[in-house]
Amino acid sequence: MVYRVFLLLVFLAIAIGGGAASVWFALDNAPLTGRFTSGPWQAFPLLGTPQADPYSRARYARSGGLPLGPSEGIVLTAREDSNGDPLRRTCTYVISGQLPPARLWTLHLTDADGGFLPDHGRKRAALHSRMVVYGEGNSLTVHVSRQPQPGNWLPSEGNGRMQVVLTLFDTSVAVTSDQFSDLRLPTITRADCYA
Repeated sequence: MVYRVFLLLVFLAIAIGGGAASVWFALDNAPLTGRFTSGPWQAFPLLGTPQADPYSRARYARSGGLPLGPSEGIVLTAREDSNGDPLRRTCTYVISGQLPPARLWTLHLTDADGGFLPDHGRKRAALHSRMVVYGEGNSLTVHVSRQPQPGNWLPSEGNGRMQVVLTLFDTSVAVTSDQFSDLRLPTITRADCYA
């Protein structure tokens, strides 16, 4: 009797543990669908819609994310510069160009896993559309660097890889595969590296 109970418990542990491990593995390794790219920027506009695949929704929910719906905005992420090289916190980058029309936009830096970078004193690694200095023709230039820079500056504290996240709120940008590739987004150019 005790032997059968022991076997039952072992069987349940293997079944539940194996099932949980397979779900975790599937969420970590399933390819994300609905990705649109334009230069170094990529977006997953279907995440906030009923058309999103269940693996993408589950992965996003597990990370605590709240996807924007199509009428709310779109999140664009860059993990590489415009030349295709990975973004590193030890390098200086210049983000420049025009932004698509939006009621409000935010630009911030994260580590490779999406966590916020540490503050540089009282300066955070984040900007929004109402706190930047615009250039001629409403163009934007932002310096990403460890060292303070003139004009618009995002501090990149620490070491390792990073991501640049641009969120456009209440934008008229309709994202389809045809339109997204033609969307004009800022370039990300590496200027210098410290290490």
